[in-house]
Amino acid sequence: MRIGVFDSGVGGLTVAKALGESGRFSEIIYLGDTARVPYGGRAPSTVVRYALEAVEFFNALSIELLVVACNTVSVCALEEMRRQSRVPVYGVVEPGVLAVEKCPSVTDESRILVIGTKATIASSAYQQGLVQRGYRNVAAKATPLLVAMVEEGVMSGTLLRATLDHYFRNEVRPDVVLLGCTHFPHIRDSISQYFEGAKTIHCGEAMMAWLESHLALPPSRGRTRFTVYATEEVGRMREAAERCGIVAEEAILYSDMLVGDSANATRMTVGL
Repeated sequence: MRIGVFDSGVGGLTVAKALGESGRFSEIIYLGDTARVPYGGRAPSTVVRYALEAVEFFNALSIELLVVACNTVSVCALEEMRRQSRVPVYGVVEPGVLAVEKCPSVTDESRILVIGTKATIASSAYQQGLVQRGYRNVAAKATPLLVAMVEEGVMSGTLLRATLDHYFRNEVRPDVVLLGCTHFPHIRDSISQYFEGAKTIHCGEAMMAWLESHLALPPSRGRTRFTVYATEEVGRMREAAERCGIVAEEAILYSDMLVGDSANATRMTVGL
């Protein structure tokens, strides 16, 4: 089974890796819109436009389903994508909420902190989903600078610590941090350490569990092949893939291929 994964940048590689590690997919085709990342501060209409351009990209490929790894796109454009896509499209919000529900250490009294982009937090999608399932202590914080940290490869150290302190110095220590942005699993250890060992829930892992429970997927077949597209800076995409444990086999430049705002797309075929 060949599937697609779409994200605003490199963050969705964490989702792609979790999907690939299951061994259930023969190939994962990843599109990261690195030319226009981040999406979180953009108008919803702009996010929808970018998302539909991604659908057009994937409609030209032979895939069986499309995973929207980007939380911002999941809350702003999922229904529009489903109307335009030739294959089923799945977002990450519902799997993330269900992952909290399935975590045995989380009770309805647990302090849950949702972090994400401005658009994701403003949508209240996670907050409403958690409250509807009976969780009483839900807080949320927009943390857009953390996206920039990950895009620049700052995964630890004093700069990241200062950014965490900027956002959370006055926060009551949560029991659980729901990582409502696919960039944040790259820094989940730093986030957990900052909150003195608070549990973090990663929507990439939740996405795979959700697909396995809702779809009739093929059995595990071992190694998954990755083909990764970027709308800009393929070298940075390659480095991010390697940091995720996705090792490049070859890189191919398609200088005549355009995605979105006439950004050159590049392709890299990699294996996990």
